[in-house]
Amino acid sequence: MQEVLKTLGIQEVNFGTSTGVEFFGNTSQNLIESYSPVDGKLIGKVSTTTKEEYEQVMELAQEAFKTWRLVPAPQRGEIVRQYGEALRKYKDELGRLVSYEMGKSLQEGWGEVQEMIDICDFAVGLSRQLYGLSMHSERPSHRMYEQWHPMGVVGIISAFNFPVAVWSWNAMIAMVCGNVCVWKGSEKTPLCGVACQNILAEVLKANDLPEGISAIVTGNYEVGEWISTDARIPLVSATGSTRMGKIVAQKVAGRLGRYLLELGGNNAMIVTPSADLDVTLVGSVFGAVGTCGQRCTSTRRLIIHESVYSDFVQKLANAYGQLRIGDPLDQNNHVGPLIDKDAVAMYNNAIAEAKKSGGKVLVEGGVLEGEGYESGCYVKPCVIEVESQLDIVKHETFAPILYVMKYSTLDEAIALQNDVPQGLSSAMMTTNLRDSEQFLSVAGSDCGIANVNIGTSGAEIGGAFGGEKETGGGRESGSDSWKAYMRRQTNTINYSTELPLAQGIKFDF
Repeated sequence: MQEVLKTLGIQEVNFGTSTGVEFFGNTSQNLIESYSPVDGKLIGKVSTTTKEEYEQVMELAQEAFKTWRLVPAPQRGEIVRQYGEALRKYKDELGRLVSYEMGKSLQEGWGEVQEMIDICDFAVGLSRQLYGLSMHSERPSHRMYEQWHPMGVVGIISAFNFPVAVWSWNAMIAMVCGNVCVWKGSEKTPLCGVACQNILAEVLKANDLPEGISAIVTGNYEVGEWISTDARIPLVSATGSTRMGKIVAQKVAGRLGRYLLELGGNNAMIVTPSADLDVTLVGSVFGAVGTCGQRCTSTRRLIIHESVYSDFVQKLANAYGQLRIGDPLDQNNHVGPLIDKDAVAMYNNAIAEAKKSGGKVLVEGGVLEGEGYESGCYVKPCVIEVESQLDIVKHETFAPILYVMKYSTLDEAIALQNDVPQGLSSAMMTTNLRDSEQFLSVAGSDCGIANVNIGTSGAEIGGAFGGEKETGGGRESGSDSWKAYMRRQTNTINYSTELPLAQGIKFDF
């Protein structure tokens, strides 16, 4: 791992995290120590950003915006293209760092970097498609149109579970739109942020562009509050828990800024009588245990028709018995560790609460100990049968706990699925066209993502990503989500020799 860190420009103690290079005095003596959940070892230390350094970052970002906004959008796309090429060069090393610092499987680590590459490709194309509209004016010899301008400094607050991809969803689109970015990554995965910034700094330097186009600030919730309350940041995009999102929303709204929130998920899969159970098994198991259940799109609930319930639950138990839990950098393993011991405690508490409320454990959980599990962060994915949606089932627990329940009618199943505060992702497994169409109709899933015959987990960058209710209502990544990062302007041009007023109003003197 030390060779990987060296390749990514990360030393044992990496100062200058504000932009990825050492140009501040780094007056902070506070260091964030990053320990790997894989083996419990110290990976490196990152200095926290002081308020003075934050102010310097903001000054640099504002100054960089004056340059960057004047660069034609297709040329901004070229810079993002170069960053995508650099990510291809460092894909192995960055993917390994993601896997080691966060704990997800190596395949998922590489996949996360590939997602960054994909969003770069998407943003490059987008740089030539920032379209406005033209409209017919009611006044003669007038032309009306809309155009979109960059907003300025975009603040990005991201979570540990996707320590690099979620930043890129925001940053790459924000950059081609002409914005500059200030990023606060999770203090649980700070080295991933430093690595991304180091790679981007190389690209900006090679093109003689100000490094303030992208900057990182590091620290705890206080640094996030600086961003949320900073009137110089017109848009804050925050990914994390619903509790965190509500705080950010209040802070940003209090200064009439804009926010884009991607918060909790409590995602269900409905298994109908006609479902292909083999396909369903793969989708449900990966959805529940992938990233050790630490995806916002992880499958938390299986709502299974009573006619196939016993058969499928048996298949599920058999599949769980074959899961290999261990070092995520070993590609023979399916499940890695939780992020830290606090996450383990929440996992244990949720299982205890489900049992106390009458849940029946079908696949036993527990914390793994012994050789290979020294970090204390490895747990067994578990399955719990519930008669109805208990209070604990309505809460998102970032861990591999899967709740299963029966249903009789499709209306009942959809009602069960929607009966949670969150509204991110959902899925139905069926070969019945009528069932699938009802699920996707206005009377069906109330989630921002609704899939048929694929799981709840995972999303392609071409589609806008986000959810409803306590998930926050934001949209990132594909489709027309670029509009969130720009300000709309309506323009009217009078090329006549008179000044007619709208609505036929007369004003003569």
